[in-house]
Amino acid sequence: MADVAHLYFHSPCFDGIASAVLATDFFEAGKGTPRIKLHTVNYDARSTWLAKRLDEPFGVVDFLYHPRATFWADHHLTTFLDENQRQDYLRRRRDTLAYDSSCGSCAGLLWNHLHDSAAYRNKDYEPLVYWADRIDAARYESVTEVIEATAPALRINLGLALGDASTYCVELVQLLRYRTLEEVAALPEPSRRYAQANAMVQDGLSRFKPGAHVDEAGIVVFNVDSRGTFVSRYAPFYFFPEARYSIGIVTTDSGARITAMRNPWRHFASVPLGAIFEQFGGGGHERVAGLVLPKDQDSAGATEILSKLVIAIKRRERGDTPPI
Repeated sequence: MADVAHLYFHSPCFDGIASAVLATDFFEAGKGTPRIKLHTVNYDARSTWLAKRLDEPFGVVDFLYHPRATFWADHHLTTFLDENQRQDYLRRRRDTLAYDSSCGSCAGLLWNHLHDSAAYRNKDYEPLVYWADRIDAARYESVTEVIEATAPALRINLGLALGDASTYCVELVQLLRYRTLEEVAALPEPSRRYAQANAMVQDGLSRFKPGAHVDEAGIVVFNVDSRGTFVSRYAPFYFFPEARYSIGIVTTDSGARITAMRNPWRHFASVPLGAIFEQFGGGGHERVAGLVLPKDQDSAGATEILSKLVIAIKRRERGDTPPI
């Protein structure tokens, strides 16, 4: 038996962190297996994920399916990179592989799967799972709750918006295994990150509105330069609460991305944003999706992709889904 097993988790992401806490606790405390070494991974690895050399044996949580993973759990609609991977999962289906795209969070999926398949559940993590489910599925009581971010879990989550978070996310997993959300949120580094990120959110709100408009379909379309600040993905609904979707370009210090979201405070059937974005090299959930633009992408090209995505959303709503 190997002295160390490896766990790859989505980062920087509160749900990825919570999922890593549950998986690490299950294997180290519940099963008494070797020490787990943590590794962060994000969607910039999508194009090389299957070819990437990973430390073995390894598990993956809240991220793309990998055929060599001995343990895997995810809930994203776009988790299978191609049909061969989906079929591989179906052939390998077992208790150490868990997938359910209807789950609001991977942590929630693991919480139930580990209980049902292995009769294991550490009740200490119930608040962590509760907040991972609310955060990842955008189940906030109001846009004010998420913008103000006063709850400990929301404070920690907001701090993840700052760059260079890989080592920090590993540390959060280790901290949250043994401390409560309240205790971790009050520590110096999470407190510093929250204060900095919160100030940037307020600055981002002042930048957002001039670069946004609502089109005839109730979609907030925006193009915002967030370099040196932070634009919350909920900003569109802070200014345009009656809008149905938001989609736009956000330019950051590390590059540009396109992000989209269904208004979580309005009730209507959502188009599958993640599946739509997957056609352009991105991914996500039904109600939230994102796409990292190539570093050499010029502004005209980015605007063209944005326009195509807006058209794709409208086509899907009409039931008209020709190839894009």
